Amino acid sequence: MQTISFMTANYVARQVNYHMTEGWMQGDGSTQDYFRPIETFSTRFEAYLRDIQAMGFEALDIWLAILNPQWATPAHIQAARQLLDQHDLKVTSVAGWFGGNRDEFTAVCEMAVALGTDVLGGGTGLLQNDHAFLVETLTRHNLRFGLENHPEKTPQEVLAKLGDTSSGRIGVAVDTGWFGTQGYDAAQALEELAPHLVYVHLKDVLAAGAHETCRYGLGVVPLQQCVETLKQIGYTGALSVEHEPEHYDPTEDCKASLHLLKEWLS
Repeated sequence: MQTISFMTANYVARQVNYHMTEGWMQGDGSTQDYFRPIETFSTRFEAYLRDIQAMGFEALDIWLAILNPQWATPAHIQAARQLLDQHDLKVTSVAGWFGGNRDEFTAVCEMAVALGTDVLGGGTGLLQNDHAFLVETLTRHNLRFGLENHPEKTPQEVLAKLGDTSSGRIGVAVDTGWFGTQGYDAAQALEELAPHLVYVHLKDVLAAGAHETCRYGLGVVPLQQCVETLKQIGYTGALSVEHEPEHYDPTEDCKASLHLLKEWLS
């Protein structure tokens, strides 16, 4: 069975006690503040790992609010890698905004290598303003970058932002939930983006026009058909379970979604 990972951004509201009233950056900032002190990093990081394992996951995506090279020292990264190894948890991707300049992007790449993953799923300003350096740096670190769709309404809009993909280092990290928000069939999007697919964030949302995430099967995204499409196109990469509620703990929903996803894959 394919690797199924837990997107640690699912815990975006955890450090504000699931009362995120000021938007995404409130959760992002509170999470960075929580993990930044090296004196408490190991204890706090391991608590997340234990909770993720207790849900039944064997892999995770490292969201940059939890471990960000803008403040993470070599000691942070070494402690994270040791704890991941200790708990036998695999890192399938690094997720987030990878910066708008060369130094920021290079630091993310170095951290990804140290954590044992070869996938970056998110965004970077280098895609538009320093494409050649982006490809060269990905190649040097043996990484692939997948642009995560958010505002784009169609796969064609996503592809238009990629530029030259001939290196094989640049593609798409499809977020099925955001295609649901935009009112586009996520299964069809996966089929259309198949040649460029780097990674997949499987997410459901309650309704088009908004981005209220939910347990698999309760929303409008045809996730089972998405999984069937991935089988048909031969995608064998990891699948990330993503669900980021602002006002409640996603644990029980993620456990149920993991169980359902395993059924679809069997």
